[in-house]
Amino acid sequence: MGFGDYLARRWEDIVLLGIGHLQVVLIAVGIAAVIAIVLGSLVAGHPAASRPVLAITGTMLTIPSFALFGLLIPLFGLGVTPSVVALVLYAIFPIVRNTVTGLEAVPPEVLDAARGMGLGSVRRLVVVRLPLAWPVILTGIRLATLMNVGIAAIAAAVNGPGLGKLIFDGLARIGGANALNDTLAGVLGVAVLALVLDLLFLGLVRMTTSRGLR
Repeated sequence: MGFGDYLARRWEDIVLLGIGHLQVVLIAVGIAAVIAIVLGSLVAGHPAASRPVLAITGTMLTIPSFALFGLLIPLFGLGVTPSVVALVLYAIFPIVRNTVTGLEAVPPEVLDAARGMGLGSVRRLVVVRLPLAWPVILTGIRLATLMNVGIAAIAAAVNGPGLGKLIFDGLARIGGANALNDTLAGVLGVAVLALVLDLLFLGLVRMTTSRGLR
């Protein structure tokens, strides 16, 4: 069967797998963003705290995805939970790194002016520092999202949702009927999903960043 005929017959299944892939990525990145932005806000400007935090979270990226998914099976079993946990662990570092970088790049004179207006530390963070650092933070979220789109395909190894099922099924039946089509559909689906998300993030940057910071 040609690839065009294969897509015509299985496009509904591919779309459903793509939606599942998108959901697990967005859930994981959303959780990671909350954790990383809070953590980055706490340690920004304090090298004694930020260095070990960045070192520990950065170490997560050195763990092979197959190994990490395997280590999570005894704790969380198979399915969505280990997939989300692994993706959260991978997504934290780029977001917390960019949060620290963005917050530390806020000009001191701006903070002095905010302090002179009577803003406390929490209000300075929420009203001044985070909005000014937002473009850098959003870049970290974008990088984490695109990275997780690829890693989420490996989640099929622990019965996670997504396009990885097509890739793993195709590779397991290599040489069999539609094995190549399954694998190609999964790979192209992941690539298209990453491209669409990247374009959406570029639009989000323009929508959520003031013109003076673009």
